[in-house]
Amino acid sequence: MRRTIAVACAAAALAAPTAAQAHVTLQPDEAPAGGFTRLDVRVPNERDDASTTKVQVKFPPGFVFASYEPVAGWTVEVAKRELAQPIEEHGERITEEIDTITWTGDGEQGEIGPGQFQDFGLSLGMPDEPGKALAFKSLQTYSGGEIVRWIGPEDGDDPAPRVTLTSSEGDHGAAAAEPASDEAASDEGSDGAPTWLAVVALVVGALGLLAGLAAISSARRRQA
Repeated sequence: MRRTIAVACAAAALAAPTAAQAHVTLQPDEAPAGGFTRLDVRVPNERDDASTTKVQVKFPPGFVFASYEPVAGWTVEVAKRELAQPIEEHGERITEEIDTITWTGDGEQGEIGPGQFQDFGLSLGMPDEPGKALAFKSLQTYSGGEIVRWIGPEDGDDPAPRVTLTSSEGDHGAAAAEPASDEAASDEGSDGAPTWLAVVALVVGALGLLAGLAAISSARRRQA
């Protein structure tokens, strides 16, 4: 009996990490702040006896630009909400932001079966807040009517998909270019000054030599 219990516990321990990892995620889980990037909503099917037929993702504040990649067998609905304060982007007055995006399967082709996963591609304009972690609470609906809510903390049993905003590569490039420009200016100043001084010294020396030769020539003429 004890051996049976031990085997069962070991099997459960081995299965636990797999189950914990099989949740809705965003790929990749980092993105540059303030720019456009592609993110994939990755949806694995956790059930052996049902298919995923609907996925709904709720967006945190700050997303005003979003487009989706068509997926055969799935229809997409983009819902928006009013901004508390309108903003100006590229000369355009914007009064709404993305609230939710919902993918709904239309039948046999539009479903995620047991042992399968599906990526739903998005092109997003990311908020300009480097270092901030954004949670995208998601609902996963199965063919039997079950709804799994991926809305919890990162270390919970039902974590919401998350993305951390990183500093843009452009900022790093500009910062790296500044010292290089200063160094170049410094080198130019240090190398340039001695070069001009040397030229002036040569000219002065040449003029002195000519004056000396002229004086010698004049003295010889007087003696003659």
